[in-house]
Amino acid sequence: MIIIQTMTMNLKRLALGSVAAIMSVLFLASCGSTKDVAYFQNSRSIDLSQSQYLYDARIMPKDQLTITVSCINDEAAAPFNMTVPTSSTTNSHSTNSQGMLHTYLVDNQGNISFPIIGTIHLGGLTKAEAEQLVQSKIKPYMAEEERPIVTVRMTGYQISVIGEVSRPGTFTVSREKITVLEALAQAGDLTIYGVRNNVQLIREDANGQKSIHFLDLNDANLINSPYYYLQQNDVLYITPNKVKAQNSSVGSMTTLWFSATSILISLTSLLYNILR
Repeated sequence: MIIIQTMTMNLKRLALGSVAAIMSVLFLASCGSTKDVAYFQNSRSIDLSQSQYLYDARIMPKDQLTITVSCINDEAAAPFNMTVPTSSTTNSHSTNSQGMLHTYLVDNQGNISFPIIGTIHLGGLTKAEAEQLVQSKIKPYMAEEERPIVTVRMTGYQISVIGEVSRPGTFTVSREKITVLEALAQAGDLTIYGVRNNVQLIREDANGQKSIHFLDLNDANLINSPYYYLQQNDVLYITPNKVKAQNSSVGSMTTLWFSATSILISLTSLLYNILR
């Protein structure tokens, strides 16, 4: 009888200890430091004079461009404005009409194939530089009074944001430039589990060389960084903090712990009722 009573008391202590351990783990996992949550914590003390310039994206391999040529005589510009016919259906009949402008894909060498001119190297140029180059190439094919105007636009400019953000994914940029903060806004901002001072930027240059850069969102000097503006096909990765890792561990073991504790409590209650 004494042995059974001792076993019953030990089972009670074990059950209560298990419950206490689970509650402690859950409490610790739910407690995280908030000191690294705020962005730009030193914004009052930084010098922004270095950021006084306008960013221009440079044309990279695999970029898609639209190029429009305008001049006084539309017929003179027509050979340089390639369009893709679009089909439309009217009264069960399909007809072709002038549609979207032709898109030029920049190859791995930074070249495009342009009507009449042939191969033009645009890799590494800004939009304005590319417009000037194309304009100089087509002038010999036009009368001097035409004065052609060339407009170059980047389409399909994409960046990706993954990791601890609300809406990870790949986003298309329509304005030909985007900052780190704007990219994070597109992804719904970091979750509370995202590490603000260790954001990884994966970048590929015009030669295919990959590089990884580490950004600190807590530091307002990020505005002066050469990586504040993102380039085509940049990837931002937000690493999870220790609290998220702890929660993942707790989540995978919580069911097992509660099941075991429930069994111990049930056995203790059964033995107590039998032996009292």
